[in-house]
Amino acid sequence: MTTEMLYREDPYLEEAEATVLAHTQEGGIVLDRTVFYPTGGGQPGDSGRILWPGGRLQIATTVKGDAGAIVLVPGGAELPEVGSTVTQQLDWSRRHRHMRMHTALHLLSVVIPLPVTGGQIGADKGRLDFDMPDPLGDPAAIEAELNGLIDRDLPVAEEWITEEELDASPHLVKTMAVAPPRGQGAVRLVRIGPREALVDLQPCGGTHVARTGEIGAVSLGKVEKKGRQNRRVSILLES
Repeated sequence: MTTEMLYREDPYLEEAEATVLAHTQEGGIVLDRTVFYPTGGGQPGDSGRILWPGGRLQIATTVKGDAGAIVLVPGGAELPEVGSTVTQQLDWSRRHRHMRMHTALHLLSVVIPLPVTGGQIGADKGRLDFDMPDPLGDPAAIEAELNGLIDRDLPVAEEWITEEELDASPHLVKTMAVAPPRGQGAVRLVRIGPREALVDLQPCGGTHVARTGEIGAVSLGKVEKKGRQNRRVSILLES
């Protein structure tokens, strides 16, 4: 009951038709294809709505199910029948802000080249936790460097490598606590910058903007000490 991930093929797709494959025991909806991104990698699940003749249902969030299924979590009780055709409409404004923030956090990991111990993406604020025994340097300089990368309007694209190739290149994995998903034979990488002038390349299953200029200006938020050598660095979208 695998769901086709339309959001991966085109993260800018806001609407699509799909067929209802199943209802979960918890009252979720599984479609054969979806524009909704499921919670994962620090990125929240998408929200929006689905429509069908005579019915309309808000989608509160989206999560991963069993055996490759993606489950839409409804905000109401009336579900479309299994086998019926529905139209999905993504809460695009919220998703696009997640895309902007997610790409900005990848750039933050470039500006602060330390192992990442955690992270969270929000529509207005995001953060990365770093293995950082010593205090962060000049925050204003960090913010300026981050915005400088954004202003370069770098291309953002995906690449795929085998699991064996990833094992041979462990430096690509920046996260200490979360390993890239395995078992499918290939691992998706998100690349920032052209191949001949690479800025960042790391495993990621999330949605991103097509160019860094789309992120817009960001500001550095709080830098908080979280444990003996762990520090949390937050960034905010300015518009």
